[in-house]
Amino acid sequence: MEKILLKKYINYLVVFFIIFFFDRLSKLYIIDLAEINSSVNLYITSYINLFLIWNKGVAFGFLSFEDNQIYNFVTSLIILINIIIIYLIIKIKDFKVYFFLLILGGSSGNLFDRLYYKAVPDFIDLHIDDFHWFIFNVADIFISIGVICLIFVEIFFNKKLSK
Repeated sequence: MEKILLKKYINYLVVFFIIFFFDRLSKLYIIDLAEINSSVNLYITSYINLFLIWNKGVAFGFLSFEDNQIYNFVTSLIILINIIIIYLIIKIKDFKVYFFLLILGGSSGNLFDRLYYKAVPDFIDLHIDDFHWFIFNVADIFISIGVICLIFVEIFFNKKLSK
């Protein structure tokens, strides 16, 4: 039984670290490009650009602030949320654990940046003509997919179970 449990948690750690490192590598690549070229503004397609900004806010630049106390409070709140997610990962016994791992991996990538750089590098710019979505990063993609999947499961899967 302990061997099965250990194997399960090792599997979770592998998934977590793949997400975390994929996010880190993408950010390090963009940061290195910015250091070499003094900025990053790459045209990929007519809908996607890579444009580096440093986000001191929360998700997609919301609630950006210069006040260090507010920044530190939000960072502490993110740490607390990550601890809660780790608790949920340990307690959950079904496939939803992987959605929480997506969220935790992405959140940890952004948390690392908040602690190391005091801001999160965002660089993916989706747009249609002059309408630009919020600039985001790979961690935000993982977080968003995890949250959307959890919402989808709660709406559709749990609805079927209750019937």
